[in-house]
Amino acid sequence: MAILQTMSDDPNTPNPPESPFDDDLRPHSFDGIQEYDKRLPNWWLFTLYGSIIFSFGYWSLYHHWHIAREPGEAVVAEMQENQLAEAQNSGVITDDQMWSLSKDATTVDEGRTIFSTTCVPCHGDHLQGKIGPTLIKDKWLHGGKPTEIIHTITNGVPPKGMPTWGPVLGRERIMQVAAFILSLNHFREPAAASPPPGPITAAN
Repeated sequence: MAILQTMSDDPNTPNPPESPFDDDLRPHSFDGIQEYDKRLPNWWLFTLYGSIIFSFGYWSLYHHWHIAREPGEAVVAEMQENQLAEAQNSGVITDDQMWSLSKDATTVDEGRTIFSTTCVPCHGDHLQGKIGPTLIKDKWLHGGKPTEIIHTITNGVPPKGMPTWGPVLGRERIMQVAAFILSLNHFREPAAASPPPGPITAAN
């Protein structure tokens, strides 16, 4: 902040007091105008330095160390959680919704844990197949759509030795397992599939 003083060349025009403030004049002069070396107010300096500290902390927290989830990612995750809750409450779910859940890290991690304790003996720890078939492929024996996978897990395939998991796992955990399987099959995801913007309205 600068306070200007005009040095008049007219001897009949009185000049202002040489030092109306305690601040010194800066040595430079432009067109006869000099500036007082006025110190910036504390509130302005606190705002400046506080903004610098805040921006560094924000960058470190969200972008460098990734300690916290970025606000945009948090919104997407919350939408997916609401989507899962809505599907559970409504009793119906769509293929697009399951593809969306397969991109949710929390849902996929839960599904991976359940898969490792119930499905690995037959399908392998990398879904490569053992007693049961591989779960990473283009063509599926009992339908490869997300809702068809849920149906197969829920009802099993007793003639081929796959148990009925519906009464054991329940709907929520079956959806999490299906989301984990789909997360490793994104190469099959239809190009038009996208997270639905609102509540689930149609069943497959």
